[in-house]
Amino acid sequence: MSADFATRLLAWYDRHGRHDLPWQAGDAEGRRDPYRVWLAEVMLQQTQVATVIAYFQRFVAALPSLRQLAEAEEDHVLALWSGLGYYRRARFLQRAARVCVERHGGELPRDFTALAALPGIGRSTAGAILAQAHGLRFPILDGNVKRVLARHRGIHGHPGQSAVARELWRHADACTPAERVADYTQAIMDLGATVCTRARPACARCPLAEDCIARRDGLTAMLPTARPRQALPTRRTVMLVLRDPSGRILLERRPPQGVWPGLWSLPETADHAQAWPAAQAHARLDDATALTPFEHVFTHYRLHVEPLLFDGVQAHPGVTDRTDLRWSTSGELATLGLPAPVRQLLQTLEPPAPTTIFPRDLTR
Repeated sequence: MSADFATRLLAWYDRHGRHDLPWQAGDAEGRRDPYRVWLAEVMLQQTQVATVIAYFQRFVAALPSLRQLAEAEEDHVLALWSGLGYYRRARFLQRAARVCVERHGGELPRDFTALAALPGIGRSTAGAILAQAHGLRFPILDGNVKRVLARHRGIHGHPGQSAVARELWRHADACTPAERVADYTQAIMDLGATVCTRARPACARCPLAEDCIARRDGLTAMLPTARPRQALPTRRTVMLVLRDPSGRILLERRPPQGVWPGLWSLPETADHAQAWPAAQAHARLDDATALTPFEHVFTHYRLHVEPLLFDGVQAHPGVTDRTDLRWSTSGELATLGLPAPVRQLLQTLEPPAPTTIFPRDLTR
């Protein structure tokens, strides 16, 4: 089955696969840049190709080599990543680049064990890098591949379960050919992304349809087995938009753990307390303008955000003494790593008021 599986898939790929993705470009001898392959694989984790392409091109234009990534300021890396989400991927990317500079001569190692041990890589990503950059035979098992194999072989159970994952890995290894490994790796990812999709798979166009168990048994909507659903709890927060007369916004760096770790964001408070804005600027709650609330959905909960705009505030001098707070111009905002919903919120603000609206006397 494995040889026929790969043969059919490669024949389909030659006619219908994606051959012009920016990270597929090779040198004069057709060799791909492992750095670009690695960057694309990390960006593609939980993100679609159509979204990744523009981010990839912007990233490699700014940081075209592994060494430049290793030497870059973290804020610069996060700014280039801003909008892709799952920011831990960007931090792991830079951490791995620095390990490569320190231990591997500034290159991604070709040894599977050493590569898979780098931060943020792991078994499937390491296999994808070695297969696509060097043509080495290693299986992969990303989300698209899990879906293709679970349906084709009729594998029940959530792929996150260890027994199911072992079974999927066994099939992934059995189906990976010895030749054209780079093309096969791209082919099976393409099939999952464009034909064997999560909803309404195009079985009539699938090269593997004739012996697909899910198609035969009418199980395409059931496989792969979904994670047991749980109702997402809702958390609430108030985001404080403090803007001075020149239009600068007060940002606060988030802690290294938790949501949006280490990114610059808007200060938050659990309620509409006056203490925080008054402590950082001459700002009174009574004069704040309530902006349109919005929700942002994370994996495990929904965040309900109520933004409050304090316009024309006067900054306290002590803010500049803290490393976790900064007043930023609109031009500086573009260079910082900001959570996507925060950046979108700031982009919707009307221009600042021409005069300061807050009185100095906060005692009344």
